[in-house]
Amino acid sequence: MTPPLTGGCLCGAVRYTIDEALESVSACHCTHCRKISGAGCSHNAIFPSSAMTYTAARPKRYIDTAESGNRLFRFFCPECGSSICSQREKVPEIVVLKVGTLDDASGLKLVRDVWTDSALPWVHVDPATEHHPRNRPSPMN
Repeated sequence: MTPPLTGGCLCGAVRYTIDEALESVSACHCTHCRKISGAGCSHNAIFPSSAMTYTAARPKRYIDTAESGNRLFRFFCPECGSSICSQREKVPEIVVLKVGTLDDASGLKLVRDVWTDSALPWVHVDPATEHHPRNRPSPMN
């Protein structure tokens, strides 16, 4: 998908643009992503934080402690609660976007599953994708 990309929360209060091409999606099966998404996994795209600009209200931040013990900043709409993205405290130059918040995510492709050791038995994990039983190393370090 070529930039600029646009997206936002369910109620439209939080809006953003991304000036970076997004091609791939990772499905995260960790307990925290399941809870934040309210689903069997969370579908995410990773890109540099410098590529994202908020064009309407800014999201609120929740500080989470990941299973690794590292702090993770989760951003959500203060009005409707939609989860927008997250950032690792130790790697703030990377954004992990919830791709369901994009206005059009039809050009993306699922390429990997992470935290597959935590995957629920009823969630399909495509055997054709790259797999990691826990998290994969950061692609931008």
